Amino acid sequence: MKQSDAEIIREYGPFDGIDSVHGVTFDGAHVWFASGPKLNALDSDSGSVVASIDVAAHAGSAFDGEHLFQIAEDRILKIDPKTGAVVGSIPAPGGGEDSGLAWSDGSLWVGQYVGRKIYEIDPADGRILRTIESDRFVTGVTWVDGELWHGFWENEESGLRRLDPASGQVLEAVIMPSGVGVSGLESDGGDQFYCGGGASGMVRAVRKPR
Repeated sequence: MKQSDAEIIREYGPFDGIDSVHGVTFDGAHVWFASGPKLNALDSDSGSVVASIDVAAHAGSAFDGEHLFQIAEDRILKIDPKTGAVVGSIPAPGGGEDSGLAWSDGSLWVGQYVGRKIYEIDPADGRILRTIESDRFVTGVTWVDGELWHGFWENEESGLRRLDPASGQVLEAVIMPSGVGVSGLESDGGDQFYCGGGASGMVRAVRKPR
């Protein structure tokens, strides 16, 4: 397994009125992050929150190119980002212990924190299509360039790991500095990841290993 230390490119926050950062996603223009009672749109250039949606946002967030998806306790909400309206809802596979959320190739991918699992589910009805086992608490999920990455945070160690989606084998790990956790993960589709920082109230941009 290849291992390296995380290269943090930029830190955003903390933000006024936001105590913690949970799920993170990227719509091509803004970084959306979940903060409990709101989904917030962060301008990555200015570092400012430019919009927010009043919706339960307790864990992972995802974007399918048109809609936002947000874990709210034991449900996954489908949200129109233009209006903030919840236009659909499906059960979350972990029944309230879900963490990360990602969209890839027509499926939602859901991390289960304590259960140390990643599920591929049908976004129409929540049916589980595949289960990948992990040996760390899963705190975020993303796909980039055909690679499956997840955030982990356990026993004072946190970072990102790339898994073989067929076997669950860990292929690569990126370790965050001591005291810095990952609670939400999304790729920008290029050379960096956006990572939620839990109770620090921060969002961090981390270089994707070459």
